[in-house]
Amino acid sequence: MITFRGFPRHFLPWALGGALALLAICFVPTLMQHETVVQIRVANSGTNLPDGFYLYQQLSAQGVRIKSITPSGDALVIHFENEEQSLAAQKVLKRLLPQGFVVAAGPQASQQYPDASRPIFS
Repeated sequence: MITFRGFPRHFLPWALGGALALLAICFVPTLMQHETVVQIRVANSGTNLPDGFYLYQQLSAQGVRIKSITPSGDALVIHFENEEQSLAAQKVLKRLLPQGFVVAAGPQASQQYPDASRPIFS
């Protein structure tokens, strides 16, 4: 058993509780944080993805705040601060983009979807 010289035993539960509280304060915000994403994919092969900078300009002009736009395989993933910004962006993107694009929202949008026409190598 570990003995602590000069440390009263009755303070040990309080010290452990304080250490656990500090750990909780450090890790809970990262666990509670969830990102809102919208993914833009091409519906038909042969169509190119829209330019990310163009989308950023158009969404910003409509008052939509964007955290980032990143390419992810054959898609563009747009990250937002909150759900309201994501919903506003979906409305703008559906008006802005032609018929050949799919706009998906939610946690499944940040995952990559395999392309059926692309071979899978292991």
